[in-house]
Amino acid sequence: MSYPDSENATAPLIAVIVLSLVVASSLSVYPLAHSMSMLRPMIMIMVLIFWLLFQPHYVGVFTAFTTGLIADLLMDTHLGQQAFAAVVVAFVIKIASIYVKQLSMVSAWAIASLGLIVFQLTMWMLQMFIQGIFIAQSALALLISIISWPLVLLVLCKFARQS
Repeated sequence: MSYPDSENATAPLIAVIVLSLVVASSLSVYPLAHSMSMLRPMIMIMVLIFWLLFQPHYVGVFTAFTTGLIADLLMDTHLGQQAFAAVVVAFVIKIASIYVKQLSMVSAWAIASLGLIVFQLTMWMLQMFIQGIFIAQSALALLISIISWPLVLLVLCKFARQS
């Protein structure tokens, strides 16, 4: 689903990418009640995965690393944990994209689900090795993220087509 006129609209497309990541970061740190905060989807990673899938010429490993560092700073995790996990996800998405010739909504959902699972597993492993903790409640956020992926896909496809 790469858009043919994206070569002519480089600046607006990059502006949309940056703006969507800024909005996702704002939604990721928006204050919620403690009981509701466990249900918060991994919005920044979902937006990153969308751009990794649909604009691989503009969003890659460097963008994933930068987004992960920003997420580390915003969400008060150890510096580099989310950055490393985001880079691992970027590599998984790039490898999975090689094998998918035609990207439909279902295949995008499957690849995004794989990316979200890899992100969460990487975060769990890093937290176990570095901090000695395991946060099982993150599984609920992972499930909510996988379920809400089509909504992110529809919203961002709408904005990506306007640029």
